[in-house]
Amino acid sequence: MKDKTGKTAERLKSKKLYLLDMDGTIYNENEIFDGTLEFLEEIRQRGAQYIFITNNSSKSVKDYVKKVNDMGIFADEENFYTSSQATAAYIKENYPEQIVYCMGTQSLVEELRSAGIEVVTEADDRASIVLIGFDTENTSEKIRNTCIMLGKEVAYLATNPDLVCPVSFGYIPDCGSMSIMLKNATGKEPFFIGKPEPIMVNCVLKKLGVDKEDAVIVGDRLYTDIKTGINAKIDTICVLSGEAEMKDILEGEIKPDYIFDSVKEIYEKLTEVENE
Repeated sequence: MKDKTGKTAERLKSKKLYLLDMDGTIYNENEIFDGTLEFLEEIRQRGAQYIFITNNSSKSVKDYVKKVNDMGIFADEENFYTSSQATAAYIKENYPEQIVYCMGTQSLVEELRSAGIEVVTEADDRASIVLIGFDTENTSEKIRNTCIMLGKEVAYLATNPDLVCPVSFGYIPDCGSMSIMLKNATGKEPFFIGKPEPIMVNCVLKKLGVDKEDAVIVGDRLYTDIKTGINAKIDTICVLSGEAEMKDILEGEIKPDYIFDSVKEIYEKLTEVENE
């Protein structure tokens, strides 16, 4: 088994856990990529597991379960770990009992509240934390309220640093771009909780009891997905079905362990010996 560059990738066949990005890796917005279902079934047939780890905080875990189920993907809530969940865990551990002002979708707000965190969505002096996420429901009023809150002495967090989110026609600004907009207005930058911080990966490994050498992360972005694997010290696969292009890998400093065109190609490589 070899990757796109001819590098031997036989050890992928013994992996027990595949940590999978979603947008740009297994689907694009609402269109599932060719080969995704076969790839996921192959993982299951090998007795391994797949967990979707996504920086996209615009949807709750329940939203994601419904989304992928509607695409024909076998998954339940145990197959997901999102930046929303990681953010909730981070806040509860580091800022217990504090009130959070959130600029995010209603799904993100509900995810935080379901974790027992008090959340406000209007400028409120009681809030000691400002959190921003990938807000597909953003308004000028929300942006104004966030700037008001950032004018106070508050902790400033963000769910993820992604600059763009892939959609059917190209890309739209993600949380990282929103943070740049707010920095231009307030001079403040957040601490990002999602990928490339290893928090999400470490939480999943601990929960499932999987050793790092038995896990691999698959994603389409060098500065989030692949950097996360490097930070967490697990193997990485970059697929060229989303944001990253081969020239980005060749010219950049972040190098994945393996490169494939898509998850379909990974599936084909995993099964090529059996089919010959």
